Amino acid sequence: MSSKKRILFIATEISPFLELTEFSEILNSLAIKSNENDFEVRCIMPRYGVINERRHKLHEVVRLSGINVSVDNDDYPLQIKVSSLPNARLQVYFLDNDEFFKRKFIFRDENEEWFEDNGLRSVFFCKGALETVKKFGWPPDIIHCSGWMTALIPMYIKTAYKKEPVFSNCKVVYSIGGETFDETLEKDFIRQANIHAAIKPKDLEPYKKGDYESIIKGGAVNSDAIAFATENIDEKIVKELSKTRGKKILKFQGYDSDLTEYFELFNELVP
Repeated sequence: MSSKKRILFIATEISPFLELTEFSEILNSLAIKSNENDFEVRCIMPRYGVINERRHKLHEVVRLSGINVSVDNDDYPLQIKVSSLPNARLQVYFLDNDEFFKRKFIFRDENEEWFEDNGLRSVFFCKGALETVKKFGWPPDIIHCSGWMTALIPMYIKTAYKKEPVFSNCKVVYSIGGETFDETLEKDFIRQANIHAAIKPKDLEPYKKGDYESIIKGGAVNSDAIAFATENIDEKIVKELSKTRGKKILKFQGYDSDLTEYFELFNELVP
């Protein structure tokens, strides 16, 4: 049995598959360097319709597909595809569903109109990612979440998935990158996000407003560590979250960092 620490990256974007912000390249480097620094690494992200399956050599993982993800009393089929980071023996798993990710746009349509189901897409992705890890049977020591689409995962780990053996000993890092939005998630978002009886109103409270600031704060306060991954974060948010008790805080070290600070954080969380 491998003695390597296991780290799972769950991300909105990872270069070269999707590059919304500079953080996609940092994640690419962080995953590869983690792999080179004796971590066992896996990555999960959405299979947005803009990702070219032929160019990136995606193929379906039949043994993992076939999961139905139940959200808001509806079942949605989850298809899982896989590719590798270029120049690295490192697998990236893509979560796909025709209703949520087949469209050839990410969060806005061709007229730059915000998709009315972005909140539901986020719930599906977060729950789908955790169900995929259960099917892996691969207990991570660290889950590194990045992007607002992943913000429910730290809360789900503490509530709905608290008693799942695969997550029983993991620590969660939440990275706040450069991607933002000015809109508000749909009014049903909080109800949709309540995927399990173990989730109480107080657990959903940080996310209640449904705006960008509330969503990332929800992800941050439910994590074991917060990483500021860009200089373009509202100073008010940085100051507020930096005062959060019981959290390890990783300040932004610049885009030319060698990422040593992340490995120090990972090893501090899981000695």
